[in-house]
Amino acid sequence: MSLKTYTQINHFLASLKPTTKKVVCVTHYTTLRSHRMFRFLDLVGVFIALFAILFAYFKWTYQYWSQKNVPFIQPTIPFGNSNLFRQKESGGIRMKNFYDEMKAQGWKHGGLYSILKPSYMVIDLDYLKNIMTKDFDYFSDRGFYYNEKDDPLSAHLFAIGGEKWRNLRIKLTPTFTSGKMKMMFQTLVDCAPGLVKQIDRKMESIDIKEVLGCFTTDIIGSCAFGLDFNTSNDNNSPFREYGRKAFVPTKFDIVKIIFAMSFPRLAQLFRLTLTRKDVSEFFLKVVRETVEYREKNNYRRKDFIQLLIDLKGEDGKTLTINEIAAQSFVFFIAGFETSSTTMAFVLYELSRRPDLQQKLRDEINTVLSRYEGSITYEATQEMKYMDQVINEALRMYPPVPMLGRKCVKDYKIPDQDVIIEKGTSILIPVLGIHYDQEYYPDPKTFDPERFNEENRKARHHYAHLPFGEGPRICIGMRFGLMQTKVGLATLLKNYKFKVGERTQEPLKFKVASFVLAAEGEIWLDAEKL
Repeated sequence: MSLKTYTQINHFLASLKPTTKKVVCVTHYTTLRSHRMFRFLDLVGVFIALFAILFAYFKWTYQYWSQKNVPFIQPTIPFGNSNLFRQKESGGIRMKNFYDEMKAQGWKHGGLYSILKPSYMVIDLDYLKNIMTKDFDYFSDRGFYYNEKDDPLSAHLFAIGGEKWRNLRIKLTPTFTSGKMKMMFQTLVDCAPGLVKQIDRKMESIDIKEVLGCFTTDIIGSCAFGLDFNTSNDNNSPFREYGRKAFVPTKFDIVKIIFAMSFPRLAQLFRLTLTRKDVSEFFLKVVRETVEYREKNNYRRKDFIQLLIDLKGEDGKTLTINEIAAQSFVFFIAGFETSSTTMAFVLYELSRRPDLQQKLRDEINTVLSRYEGSITYEATQEMKYMDQVINEALRMYPPVPMLGRKCVKDYKIPDQDVIIEKGTSILIPVLGIHYDQEYYPDPKTFDPERFNEENRKARHHYAHLPFGEGPRICIGMRFGLMQTKVGLATLLKNYKFKVGERTQEPLKFKVASFVLAAEGEIWLDAEKL
């Protein structure tokens, strides 16, 4: 209603008799109220129409796997198969449950939805072998979101794809050969006294994951950065603090990750970053200062960051300082967290089985007696039962319980009339495979004999994937196993362990954690030998 019309009505009302005026006012009020009601109903109608369109779009999108002739688990609007905002279990457990449901129905593969994004889950291990190795060129990317410009630490070897990944992988591979591992070995052993001191100070109610995290952080600091992090003696070490932050996401972090993975183009448009600002600034500063010092003083050291500096020197366009920082960052966070997690779960299971703990201790002492009691590279290579114990712990508690790939060009599944379209996310349910009774009878029982020579040969090679497989297998696998062996040998030759009262049993896994981690942590008691 315009101002002119409203003024005319007021003049008209003023000229009327009181009785007539009352009738007209009531009529006018009713008219205005009806007008507002119609406007409200119009808005309701618009919202209903939009809701109907959106609902129809979801229903249409959720026909994707049906049209592809791929069996799928029925999604619900609007979150698909996982409401990530109401998580009651870790992502690895959730994917394991999907795997179990599909396997029980005899499917070789299956479809899932994350909001509006279709995802393909592999069940059959021969299909998995094709995807990870045989037909790798179709699935060479992981499909992780990264923003190299605004979040330089996110553009690391684990996340990037295409030719950039291939070139960098080729350049970094020589760092992780057996020869280079042997060269770094003494640096690992030099960090062991700090580990022993921490156990000696506590002895009872030890948060074993935290103690081992300090140990592996010191190792990575020395081997990657050439720095003494001293986390074993300094509870407030910034490297330990920022390392924790990188693995414990806030609710806002989770929302950003969900958005970035579901709508990567929008995330790029909005310049979304996933690395916390303080974490990014800290590691960029450390790497920048380290590189500048070495270049200015012509200082060289046989470590990871030196290799990156040398690559930078080959071609000014090969590696920028931000790229060096990104690779150093992922080496740091992957190196300390996964190995400390693995050792913690090994010691937990051995604490529940004193007979197996003693068996491994006997092997450690027997082997070390041939090397004058010293932990050497050659000695750790001879500890075959140690290998079995670690592999069984990695089966039951894979640090990364789910792997991802991205289809980079249309792929026809062998023996199926199914085309996996370019851009489709591939889900590899590591935890589900590791607990599949077809491959591991009584899978909840810790049994290192599953990994003796005979049993390993009899089992499908792709039934054990703690480090992935194929060309994108974890580049730091040798390093991770080496520091795990040094840590376990150091502890088991000096102490007996049993489960502490503060450990919450049966173990439950943290919901918001990038790696498989125990809720409430693992607490052990130690006895000096």
